Amino acid sequence: MRARGIVVALAALGVCRLAAAQDVAAMERSADEAINASVAKGDIPGAVLLVGHDGKIVYEKAYGEREVVPKREAMTEDTIFDMASLTKVTATTPCLMKLFEEGKIRPDDRVTAYLPEFEHGHSNITLRDLMTHFSGLPPDLVLKPVWSGYETGIQKALEAEPDHPPGTHFTYSDINFILLGEIVRRVSGETLDEFAAETVYKPLGMKDTEFRPPASLKGRIAPTEIDPDTGVPFRGVVHDETSRYMGGVAGHAGLFSTAADMAKYAQMLLDEGAYPGGRIFSAATVRKFTTPETPANQPILRGFGFDIDSPYSSNRGDLFPIGSYGHTGFTGTDLWIDPKSRTYVILLTNSVHPHRGKPGVISLRARVATVVAAAYGYSGSGVELTGYNETLSGPGARRTVERNSPVENGVDVLEKDHFSVLAGRHIGLITNHTGLNRDGKRNIDVMRAAGVDIRAIFSPEHGIAGAEDQPNIGNSRDQATGIPIYSLFHGKTRRPTEEMLKGVDTLVYDIQDVGARFYTYSCTLVYSMEEAEKRGIVFYVLDRPNPITGVHVEGPMLDEALSSFVGCADVPVRHGMTLGELAEYVRGERHMKLDLRVIKATGWERGDWFDSTGLTWVDPSPNMRSLNAAILYPGLAILEATPGYSVGRGTDAPFEQVGARWMDGEELASYLNKRYIPGIRVYPTRFKPTSGPGAGEWLNGVRFVITDRDRFNSVDFGLELAAALRELYPGKMEWSADRFLIGNQAALDGLLGTKPVGTLIEDTLTRLRDYIERREKYLLYPVAMVR
Repeated sequence: MRARGIVVALAALGVCRLAAAQDVAAMERSADEAINASVAKGDIPGAVLLVGHDGKIVYEKAYGEREVVPKREAMTEDTIFDMASLTKVTATTPCLMKLFEEGKIRPDDRVTAYLPEFEHGHSNITLRDLMTHFSGLPPDLVLKPVWSGYETGIQKALEAEPDHPPGTHFTYSDINFILLGEIVRRVSGETLDEFAAETVYKPLGMKDTEFRPPASLKGRIAPTEIDPDTGVPFRGVVHDETSRYMGGVAGHAGLFSTAADMAKYAQMLLDEGAYPGGRIFSAATVRKFTTPETPANQPILRGFGFDIDSPYSSNRGDLFPIGSYGHTGFTGTDLWIDPKSRTYVILLTNSVHPHRGKPGVISLRARVATVVAAAYGYSGSGVELTGYNETLSGPGARRTVERNSPVENGVDVLEKDHFSVLAGRHIGLITNHTGLNRDGKRNIDVMRAAGVDIRAIFSPEHGIAGAEDQPNIGNSRDQATGIPIYSLFHGKTRRPTEEMLKGVDTLVYDIQDVGARFYTYSCTLVYSMEEAEKRGIVFYVLDRPNPITGVHVEGPMLDEALSSFVGCADVPVRHGMTLGELAEYVRGERHMKLDLRVIKATGWERGDWFDSTGLTWVDPSPNMRSLNAAILYPGLAILEATPGYSVGRGTDAPFEQVGARWMDGEELASYLNKRYIPGIRVYPTRFKPTSGPGAGEWLNGVRFVITDRDRFNSVDFGLELAAALRELYPGKMEWSADRFLIGNQAALDGLLGTKPVGTLIEDTLTRLRDYIERREKYLLYPVAMVR
């Protein structure tokens, strides 16, 4: 046994250091008790525990025995273990990391770019799907009748048929990493074991880490299960049947190693690719592979290879936070790494010796990780989540209980202070029928009652009453106050003019938005900001919640060449901001010299839907009649400019159904449901619009039911719907008519061509990630905590 860095002279320590030493001593006792109890119960024959913290190995100990059949043999710290699925993250994943940073592979490339014969050359599965286990491929290759040979195994993997479309279902699959191992071989020109040794093991000095260990090391290797053919345990021969059939080298299993070698690998990752002799990877590459890369609409969190929060991450324990990462192996191996506290836990057992089927090792891993985190885990601020899926009926699902938090809009906040910040100012109020306080009173009236000098009112599309659904709305006067109302949706007028702004030194914007780029209220905001900047006018935004949350960000970014009144800011279709945040974003990104002042709403957190706010829903526009419609709107509205294609305007359910004369509702519903799109189901319907496309005619179509709004990605669904219409009804949709709504030429070209929907969706992500990073500094509201 070695216990490094914990021997203390108690008399020389202060209270804080004494408490820390007691924590560490408690960790040692608790870990010893847990592991020894598992040995005594027969859950494991023995184990090696190694804990690293802040650049040092602080605890290392061997327990029990490494062999119990046919003879007994004590466990030693230098025991070599069959790492099983830890091969995925300690062999295949680092090889992929090296190829990635050398520019030889790209996560969002299709597998067929590297394995052209995969699924006969016709597959939408990407390397990302393989590395995150969202490929839809089954868990394992079929092993009966018995077969042998590496090439045979690869051929079987290449021909494996998916159970689900890519990106829709998490299925932990060895086939994924068998394919990735073969990609490493083809791209690097070396076998997986050769490339891993050259790239990682030799530079790090991992002398006992290799596939197919030589006979000379057999005495140090922990045996696994008894071979039914010989009656003798496997020892130095890989336990995993598929890897064994393939000759012992495969992307999913086959590696052997020690706790000390794994510590060198873990420390390199904690040091973001660096080691005492140099650097294996760039820091950016390490962060890329160890942070969440799974679909944003899924509750599973996995990096490229590494587990973060999934049904398989119980070895994280109960105290290491989300953001730590690791993996386990079927034979009983376990690695978990926490960058926040700079701690790693390596627990290696051969729990399948002499027989498999001992579930106690799962609980043991969690208990050991918890006691280590209690002693060495990060105790500062900034760690918000230590659990995400653990309080549910089953792992890997999101809690569906929502917050209830009464919200006060910006107008309510100012009303409490009698609008004192507007005292002495000459106001131009940009508003409509949604500009109500929490009691349902008009902002115009409560501001006037407080003595605010409103010189002019400006109304957006749909007019001051929100009831007009026409392209030309005239000016008028407010009947209650006589204040002139200038339409910003009249002829070519979309922004306040010099004449309208006479006598105005402050513009106040107070309108409820729905969170989609092409909802024109946001462009009315941006255009008005531009006019205020030109004239040195102060600009207030009385903020309101984004009804479809501030955490869902979806869809292609806007190309500057496709800017218009339905897209005038460099944001995606579903931007995930309030209008106050959007105003801050536009001012910051355009470097505007505008005196902008946002009055924040209170009580709203980013993850809140509108139904958490306690506010009364007021239709923001004539056809936006429910929260369900607002959730569907970003995806359905990107296609609505096509002539003859109805999104339900003029019916009782606009933006909740689509139809056309040429559409077959049963056919389209069946096609979409077979895509297993997360969070939505589809059924055929017929409707007769009173206005808009198909007015006065019965149209066949489909209607949508949101089954899980947190998993549902509206814009991805819009692209799925577009691809279905392209496939089933070629030539019926005029994609170019939708160019300003889609706002992205690459996405438009993809629809005009034959690009698969999976590729269309993936193509939206690169610029989207950049946007998410850029918008971060403009966000005004906190992320809702998991409850």
